[in-house]
Amino acid sequence: RRKMNLKSERRGIHVDQSELLCKKGCGYYGNPAWQGFCSKCWREEYHKARQKQIQEDWELAERLQREEEEAYASSQSTQGAQSLTFSKFEEKKTNEKTRKVTTVKKFFTASSRAGAKKEIQEAKAPSPSIHRQASIETDRVSKEFIEFIRTYQKPGQDIYKQCKLFLDTMSHKRDLSIEEQSECAQDFYQNVADRLQTRWKVPPEKVEKAMDEVEKYIMTRQYKYVFCPETTDDEKKDLAVQKRIRALHWVTPQMLCVPVSEEIPEVSDMVVKAITDIIEMDSKRVPRDKLACITKCSKHIFNAIKITKNEPASADDFLPTLIYIVLKGNPPRLQSNIQYITRFCNPSRLMTGEDGYYFTNLCCAVAFIEKLDAQSLNLSQEDFDRFMTGQTSPKKQESDSFSPDVCLGVKQMCKSLDLLSQLNERQERIVSEAKKLEKDLIDWTDGITKEVEDIVEKYPLEIKPKSQALAAIDSENVENDKLPPPLQPQVYAG
Repeated sequence: RRKMNLKSERRGIHVDQSELLCKKGCGYYGNPAWQGFCSKCWREEYHKARQKQIQEDWELAERLQREEEEAYASSQSTQGAQSLTFSKFEEKKTNEKTRKVTTVKKFFTASSRAGAKKEIQEAKAPSPSIHRQASIETDRVSKEFIEFIRTYQKPGQDIYKQCKLFLDTMSHKRDLSIEEQSECAQDFYQNVADRLQTRWKVPPEKVEKAMDEVEKYIMTRQYKYVFCPETTDDEKKDLAVQKRIRALHWVTPQMLCVPVSEEIPEVSDMVVKAITDIIEMDSKRVPRDKLACITKCSKHIFNAIKITKNEPASADDFLPTLIYIVLKGNPPRLQSNIQYITRFCNPSRLMTGEDGYYFTNLCCAVAFIEKLDAQSLNLSQEDFDRFMTGQTSPKKQESDSFSPDVCLGVKQMCKSLDLLSQLNERQERIVSEAKKLEKDLIDWTDGITKEVEDIVEKYPLEIKPKSQALAAIDSENVENDKLPPPLQPQVYAG
C-alpha cells in the first residue's frame, strides 16, 4: 500500500521532458510566462497580434474620421453644436481604442499591464545609500565592459556604440509598458548578435561571450527601471506566492516523495547551500547572474539526491526536491525575479542549455505550488483543509515534538540516543541472522555427511587383494627352467 501511495505522490508532481519544451514544437524550452512558447515563437505570435491590432486601429481611425467629416459637413448649427459633436467623437474614439487594446492585452497576459501608468518621476525616490551603491556597481560594470570590448577592437567599438544608443533610446521610453520595453531589449540582443556574426564574422563562442557582457552592461543600468515596475502587478504576485508558501509550512518531504535524507550531515549541508543559492538570486541585478544562482541551487539538489540514494538522480527525483527547497526557503520576490529573467535575459540562454532547463523547472515548481491541492499530496480533502487552516498539523520528525524551551543540545542528545537505539536493534538483528546462518551451515554439513554414509552403506566397495606380479622373462627361474639353451654362434671354414 505504501508503494501505491508513493506512486500517487510522484504522479501528482511528475513533469515529463516533453512538457518543458515549447508547445509549438520548435525544440526549445518553453515558459509559463510566455504561455508555453519559447521566446522566439512567443515574439512571432506577439508580433502577429500587434500587427493585427495596429491594422484594426487604423481602420477604426479612418472610419471615425469619415464619421467626423460627415457629421461636420451635415452640421450647419451653432459652434456649440459642433463642439458637442467633436467631444462625442473623441469620447467614442477613446472608448473604442481602450476596448481594442484591453482585448489584446488579455489575450497575451492577464496582468502584465494592469493598473494605470505612472511616470518615472512620480515613483518613490531611492534612498541615498541605495543610490550610491547602485552608482558604484554601475561604474565598476562600465569599466569592466570597456576593458572587455577593447579586446574585440573594431567590433568592440561597434558594440559599445550600439549599447550607448540603446540606453539613450530606452531613457526616452520609460512610459512604455514593460512588455514593450522587453520587446525592445530582445530585439536589441538579436540585432547585436546578428551584427557580430554577419558583419564582423565573429566566431560563435566569442559572440556568446560578448552577448553575456552586453547583457551585464545594459541590464545593470536598466535594473532599477525595469525590475518589478509599478505599472505591473509583480509585487502583488510576490506577496501572494509568499503567503501561499507560508500557508504550506506543514508540508513534509515524505508528502512530496523527496528522496533526500537530511539526517546525513553532508546532505543537510547541500540542502542549506541550495536554499542559500535560491535566496541569493534576489540580490543579483543581471539576469544571467540570477540564472547562475538557480543552476547552482539545482546542482546542490542533484548532489544531495545522489548522496542519499547512492546513485545518480533522475528528473522525477529533482522536481519534487526543488519544490521542497522553494517551500523551505521561501525566496523573496520570487515572481518578480522570474518575470525579470523572462523579459530581459538573453533568449539563447533560456531556450537551450542547463540554465534554460533549470529555469523552466523552477517555473514549473512555482506553478505547482500555486495549484497544490490534497490530491497532489495524496491526502484527503478534510485533512488538507485542516492543515491549511492550522487546526492541526501532520506528524513531524522526532525533533519537532520537543517544546520550544528545550535547548538544541538536548534535542541533539535525544536524536543520538534514538540513533543508538536503532543501531542496537540492527546489531541484534545481524547477530541473530549470523547465528541462524551458522546453524544452517552445520545442518548442511551433517546432512551431506549422512547422505555420503547412506550411499556407501547401500553400495559398499569391494577391495580385492593385490595379485602376484608376473615373473620377468629374463629373470632367473631355476625351478621351471625348461627353456632351450641359447644359440651359440658357429664359425664355418671358407
